[in-house]
Amino acid sequence: MNRDAATTERLRTLIGKLQSLTEAGDLHWERQAGSAHRYARWNNNLLILGPATPLNETKVPRYLFITPFNSPDCIEINSDDADLGAQVTQLVKEVEKVSKAEPPTDPFGVTEQMLERLESM
Repeated sequence: MNRDAATTERLRTLIGKLQSLTEAGDLHWERQAGSAHRYARWNNNLLILGPATPLNETKVPRYLFITPFNSPDCIEINSDDADLGAQVTQLVKEVEKVSKAEPPTDPFGVTEQMLERLESM
């Protein structure tokens, strides 16, 4: 990916912040039912770490996908990225460490709260 140094540094800072929040327990990652993907909600954005393969498969590239809830825009950074790849890999390892005991969730499951919000619109 071609990008200028300032953009790379901003992305580096962002990934570092996500890792710090994860380590501190301030960013809660969940495991999707039926998948090894991890996802989190942060500042009105959806964060996804993937793919759905075990960490011991080190030749499989990992990715961090970020998309705002109110926009089709997105950012994807993968572990093959020359500038940021190692940082994505570290984030994946940290998220795996802190979320491995989490029970799987269904982010698309219908909940009572969701139905109440929709009915009140």
